[in-house]
Amino acid sequence: MRIAIAADHNGLALKTRLITRLTEAGHTVDDRGARGDDVTEVVDYPPLCADVCGRVLDGSAERGIVLGGSGLGETIVCNRFTGIRAGLCHDLWSTGISRGNNDSNVLVLAAKVLAAEAAEEIVTAWLTTPFKGGVHRRRLDQIEALERGLRSG
Repeated sequence: MRIAIAADHNGLALKTRLITRLTEAGHTVDDRGARGDDVTEVVDYPPLCADVCGRVLDGSAERGIVLGGSGLGETIVCNRFTGIRAGLCHDLWSTGISRGNNDSNVLVLAAKVLAAEAAEEIVTAWLTTPFKGGVHRRRLDQIEALERGLRSG
């Protein structure tokens, strides 16, 4: 799978570890920043989120992963883009909902909250959990109508 990934200064170490694991698993990983072994200054996350979301929307990446301190701001930014369904996942249960029910195409991780091993498990589950469809498809259709500015019934 083609995956675009980015992290601010808080998520840099975890991003580096995830890139290694994803590459070892056979995925094509596009590192969109921040870069370097040690970021000594604050890196703003909105441009990184926009870049990853743009890659997902234009098809150069099938999925995106964004890492921040809490992941809350990143989730807000990512979900500003029509067609992006970003899910902040802290555990395997929320990951299953994010993919299975909401068909998320961007995963947001909280680097200050998650242990590296837990983050790896979440990423693996997120990449392998299929969308369930059914009633959840109806709800996604309603979200897409809202994005187009239509009111649902």
